[in-house]
Amino acid sequence: MTSTDSDAEARVAAATDRLLAEHDPKDKVAFLGAQFDLGLAWVHFPVGYGGLGVGPKLQKQVQERIAAAGGPQAAPRNPLGIGMGGPVVVTYGTEAQKQRWLRPLFTAEEFWCQLFSEPGAGSDLAAVSTRAVRDGDEWVVNGQKVWNSGAHLARWGMLVARTDISLPKHQGLTYFIVDMHSPGVEVRPLRQMTGQAEFNEVYFTDVRIPDSNRMGDIGDGWRVSLTTLMNERVLIGGAVPGRGDGVIKRAVRAWEQSPAHGDAATKDALMQLWVQAEVSRLTNWRASQLRASGNPGPEGSVGKVVAAKLNQQISSFVLDLMGPGGMLYPDGYDLGRGTRLEMARQPDHMFFLRARANSIEGGTSEIMRNIMGERVLGLPGEPRVDKDLPWVDVPR
Repeated sequence: MTSTDSDAEARVAAATDRLLAEHDPKDKVAFLGAQFDLGLAWVHFPVGYGGLGVGPKLQKQVQERIAAAGGPQAAPRNPLGIGMGGPVVVTYGTEAQKQRWLRPLFTAEEFWCQLFSEPGAGSDLAAVSTRAVRDGDEWVVNGQKVWNSGAHLARWGMLVARTDISLPKHQGLTYFIVDMHSPGVEVRPLRQMTGQAEFNEVYFTDVRIPDSNRMGDIGDGWRVSLTTLMNERVLIGGAVPGRGDGVIKRAVRAWEQSPAHGDAATKDALMQLWVQAEVSRLTNWRASQLRASGNPGPEGSVGKVVAAKLNQQISSFVLDLMGPGGMLYPDGYDLGRGTRLEMARQPDHMFFLRARANSIEGGTSEIMRNIMGERVLGLPGEPRVDKDLPWVDVPR
């Protein structure tokens, strides 16, 4: 460890000492606010914006000490805001935007959602047709988004809209932060097979967004959205739990409680899953150590693809151990509209159903493999016949 690394670690440790000594972990909002003010929200962010300007790997020691003291964890309370909104705002936001949004985002006083996918633009995000038309110092937005997690709870939404139909699809996009309480915003729940309505579809009818809520330059929405997507993939598949912790812990617990506990074949299947989970954990740990600062690159797609498949394999293993009980849904199919924090506490049969979405959300596994092939391995890309056509001329 270099002297610079030692100095950074000492700064983080001192700030954490002060946080735990001076603030009650039971007062969640106040505690998280103090964590932000001390630069421990995202330690790699600049000083004054919830960070200390040190390497992101030091965030883990902050979270471990807070957890040991019984303090709140910010990410489960506002996952899309913490994992995606914060990095986008600190990277592209103006001074006023950073001051307005970062702190209440981290304390979860203001919940955030993502407004990217559309019925005709999912895997091909650049094909979005939601329009934003300039009207003085405002933009008037019309269109539809879908699969918007937590939109029913959100105060702010990260929106990609088309602002120039004469340009090729990647060039005519602009990124906005929209107030979800604005007139003309309609949020409709989508019932999932889990019985939950975590997802939504959102309609925009003449919604007015001030230009001061634009993130980045006009027409630069694709570049800004990539920052969101790279962070989303790490959010989904880049977690670094403790050894034997995380989703594999569910499988071990289910095996210990199962009549198949003494079955050699079942034990062997569990061990294969445990090894895969450990390889995934160590790969993500290595990636987090190598990332010097800021936003992740295309390598984050690796963890996302692996995590999606592994979650589905583990949840299938757990469901098999449950036997006929895995077909039951004891609490019924009430239209619950919970947060990701509540979803994390879901029973095992719901875990199985919810894991089906892992290979779709944040970019399908097929798209992730394309990204890894082209941007990580340097392989030639697939033919894209509409890449240079004006969006208005692309057949639909």
